[in-house]
Amino acid sequence: MTDVTTQIPMVDYLVLDPQPHLVANQCTSCGARYFDRRNACAGCFGTSFTKADVPTDGEVRSFTIVTFAAPGVPVPFVSAIVDCHGTSVRGNLINVEPDPATVSLGMKVRLATYSLGVDDTGAEAIGFGFEPA
Repeated sequence: MTDVTTQIPMVDYLVLDPQPHLVANQCTSCGARYFDRRNACAGCFGTSFTKADVPTDGEVRSFTIVTFAAPGVPVPFVSAIVDCHGTSVRGNLINVEPDPATVSLGMKVRLATYSLGVDDTGAEAIGFGFEPA
């Protein structure tokens, strides 16, 4: 087994230290938040953005149980949209059975990270999802 020498977030908006959290680009004109790079805000066409920490807890606003996926992707899993106090985040629900009896709209969740694997140099890729709070 390879020793972990460094952790690398799966996406650039996942910050691991000091505590795992997401960081969005926030429009300085209207406050809209985006996780991808923007030249202009889709809401007001503003062109100035600042970094904004996203709360790590939220509520499930929408979800689907995915039963068919690309080869090699384990199914079933729960894909969801989580409202983190006004910031909409797309992510999978983890540490929960992919069953409508265990997942519901309004369900309280919190950000969680997990290992995606370690390469030969000891770099560990870290992903994020949301788990029941």
